[in-house]
Amino acid sequence: MSLELRNIHKHFGAVRANDGITIEVETGTLHGLLGENGAGKSTLMKVLSGFHAADSGEIVLDGKQVELASPEDAIAAGIGMLHQDPLVFLPFSVIDNFVLGSPGHRRLDRRKATSDLRGLCERYGFNLDPALPARLLTVGERQQLEIVRLLWLGARVLILDEPTTGISADQRGKLFATLKSLAAEGMSVIFVSHKLEEVADLCDRVTVMTRGQVVGEVELPVPPEHLVDMMFGQAVEIRDRYPVPLGNSHLTLDTVRTATGLLSEEPVSVDVKAGEVVGLAGMEGSGQDAFLRICAGMLAPKHGTVAVAGKNLTGKHYRDFLAADVKYLPAGRLEEGLIEGLTITEHFVLTGADKRFFVDWAAGRRRAEEQVGHFNIKGTEASTAESLSGGNQQRLLLALLPPNLKLLLMEHPTRGLDIESADWVWGQLLARREEGTSIVFASADLDELLRYSDRILVFFSGRVIGELEAANSNVDEIGMLIGGRTADTDLGNSR
Repeated sequence: MSLELRNIHKHFGAVRANDGITIEVETGTLHGLLGENGAGKSTLMKVLSGFHAADSGEIVLDGKQVELASPEDAIAAGIGMLHQDPLVFLPFSVIDNFVLGSPGHRRLDRRKATSDLRGLCERYGFNLDPALPARLLTVGERQQLEIVRLLWLGARVLILDEPTTGISADQRGKLFATLKSLAAEGMSVIFVSHKLEEVADLCDRVTVMTRGQVVGEVELPVPPEHLVDMMFGQAVEIRDRYPVPLGNSHLTLDTVRTATGLLSEEPVSVDVKAGEVVGLAGMEGSGQDAFLRICAGMLAPKHGTVAVAGKNLTGKHYRDFLAADVKYLPAGRLEEGLIEGLTITEHFVLTGADKRFFVDWAAGRRRAEEQVGHFNIKGTEASTAESLSGGNQQRLLLALLPPNLKLLLMEHPTRGLDIESADWVWGQLLARREEGTSIVFASADLDELLRYSDRILVFFSGRVIGELEAANSNVDEIGMLIGGRTADTDLGNSR
């Protein structure tokens, strides 16, 4: 199926997300869509997949113009989209998710659907149990489920929006192999990303977007510097962490265990100094998230003590941790960090220090305008949280942080960000570090952990199995520990 997008315009208030986009995708190709955060990539793909209606422009499939008023229209036309967060209903089983949205008769032949699911999984090397609850699937397995569902529904154009966010290197390799197989079978695949190396490894051709417009299109391979220049107009130099004097203890965990099994029965003891950056590595679900939530007062330990700046906060409420100058930034920016439907101004009013009965909206708008400019948020004070790109949501979360924090806890602080935005985020964080803030962050990016951490704690099966000095470690050493092994010991079998 050949695809053309002709002069697509989409505005959100004063924000021009797509400003006259024209792209052609050839049949049987892997077409990359590259751009910085906020460039308009996701908006364009949501227009193509029926989630948004374009203000103007045309979508042409196999030479015929189509009108896509909904995702149902798009899949009926042969267009399916795999979102950055797969649209999987976690309480349902794998087979229940597989048959969602299936057209046809009122009664569904579940036996045939199960057979079709198994057949597609076998064809592409997936291992999905139809009866398994979807909540037990990893992010990579949820992607696999969504891919086979879209194929079953008849997709011939497959869109993937930042699909490598939150999946392991092995899952990424399997995903890329699947996409290459689909293209070889004649499908058109659009791969949306901000990661130059992934686009270069996978795609045949790439379109580069900046500020809602196409700035160039090239056949691959090309030197990565050329793509960087197209995206940002200049080379991007990544800053490194440099030593700062460490102060007194800002966080002390002494023999901590949880009551929920999120951390194993082996206790965790950690001491983090003022100005220190500690990275947390491990496969998804290995215990890093539970560790961070214990440190933030969002999860109570079953055993052990948690102290901030020498004050015992074990079992205290989250608000007590906030009062002790502890702040937690979750991975789910919109799900946990921000409030959908509220504007940037309303977020600053809610988090501001002014607690008077009547809201000073003029002061709130001034504060929002100042911070939008200072943090270079691509939006206005009237923009809602959900209208911002992932990178701009992260910038907003950083703008909302109070000054003079003792402890800043973060899950995947640069997940889904382009290299320039990620570098900007770390510039903000390192500035806080110089002021004495302790930073503890979890990341799936091993290079990020090595570049910015003083120490790295590696989690495996709910326990810390290794502590490394970042300056004396490498990716291979961390990767071995993440898999449950040291150079001479199989930690997975020694429990």
